[in-house]
Amino acid sequence: MYGIKENVTNKYIINKSIFICKLIKIDSDSNIKEIINDLKKEYKDATHYCFAYICGSVKRFNDDGEPGGTAGMPILNVLENNNLDNILCVVIRYFGGIKLGAGGLVRAYTKAVTSALDKTKISKLIPATVIKIIFNYDSIKTIDNILRDEIIINKDFNDLISYTINISNDKLNELINELKLYTVDIKTIKNNMISK
Repeated sequence: MYGIKENVTNKYIINKSIFICKLIKIDSDSNIKEIINDLKKEYKDATHYCFAYICGSVKRFNDDGEPGGTAGMPILNVLENNNLDNILCVVIRYFGGIKLGAGGLVRAYTKAVTSALDKTKISKLIPATVIKIIFNYDSIKTIDNILRDEIIINKDFNDLISYTINISNDKLNELINELKLYTVDIKTIKNNMISK
């Protein structure tokens, strides 16, 4: 499986219709509705907000008022054909006054996504685990040094410090054994995928 390295926005115009494609990295499908609602506010005059996403075994698409099968499914097909995961693709359409027909819509939505993919870096996804570690303030320099090459998702500073970290599974056991020397607690939160 592959994923995008960073979020991308690309504009594609055909017959006066504007298609704005947003490729967005996701690690769960829990906030898809919120992301799309934010895009509807940002692009409030658009005609359609069609989307598809793949997150692990979950795949969904939506035509948002376009004729059935002409928008969401073509978007999903491009994502699947590129073996992508952990991705949300939203194509925002401003209708230009010229009808494209069913075939034209399929081609336009497909081209909007492939054009955006051409502008992004794609990397291999590898299995990973999100863990949370809790430790004392006197260990912070050591912990930061141990985690210098890791993805720290969140840091909380209270009575104790807690870090939420995304670690590739091939490094997980070795890293946990090292962290145990300096931490109060280590919890596994979830399994996911990260870019290599």
